[in-house]
Amino acid sequence: MLFAKVKPLRPVRMVQSMLTACTALLCLYNVNAAHAGAATFSSTNIQYLVGSNYELGDKTRSISTLEHVNAWKYGDNFFFADIDNPTRTGTNTLTGFYGEISPRFSLSALTGQPMSFGIVKDVLITTTLEAGNGFHNNLYGVAIDLNVLPVFQVNYYIRNEIGAGTDLGSQLTLVWLAPFEAGPVSMVFEGFFDYAWGIKPKEDNIVTAPRLLMDIGKLWGAPGTLQGGVEYQMWRNKYGIDGTNENVPQAMVKWIW
Repeated sequence: MLFAKVKPLRPVRMVQSMLTACTALLCLYNVNAAHAGAATFSSTNIQYLVGSNYELGDKTRSISTLEHVNAWKYGDNFFFADIDNPTRTGTNTLTGFYGEISPRFSLSALTGQPMSFGIVKDVLITTTLEAGNGFHNNLYGVAIDLNVLPVFQVNYYIRNEIGAGTDLGSQLTLVWLAPFEAGPVSMVFEGFFDYAWGIKPKEDNIVTAPRLLMDIGKLWGAPGTLQGGVEYQMWRNKYGIDGTNENVPQAMVKWIW
């Protein structure tokens, strides 16, 4: 989930990139389904965010996101595709594309031996492909899922930025999701934390985006279909640029099916 700098796209190329990413997701899902039956869990959503106080480019812009997650017999898959600044507001930030596909494979399922102990729910092989216009990065490593929340992942990756002229580095990624009730209102606290280091000549960098969302759909009898709230993105040494720091509050809505 460590965003790389998104380069400008022409509209046709942007659509082509979106279709390519979505096709890759569907192929991955179909391969999994063919080997292990239907997914045991699946959720898809579309997000729209508007934020301000960006350090690079226009101070205010928007992001549209397609996101999917599923679990199957041998692990889980996560996918998202961002269209940055789809409304073309401002003058310095053109519309761009960025996406990730993250398959993980459960060692408990692959070996037939339970890997759970203490607060550790499972141990997994974890991989991620990051892609945008003209670049892609490969990440691979090991992860543990913990029983401390409904979802809490700790992923350690070797980070390989293909063709970028950077050293092979490391990345730690945390992912969490914690639903809770605030009186009659259903809420969720979710987000991620990435710390990448050793990717010389880039500086070590940290990005995190915690979200606090309310289940708006519940207000009219359709719980779990529409959420709204705020995401706060904090980035230190953005894109590995020394001293480029962002603190960006973003209003967010999420439609789920």
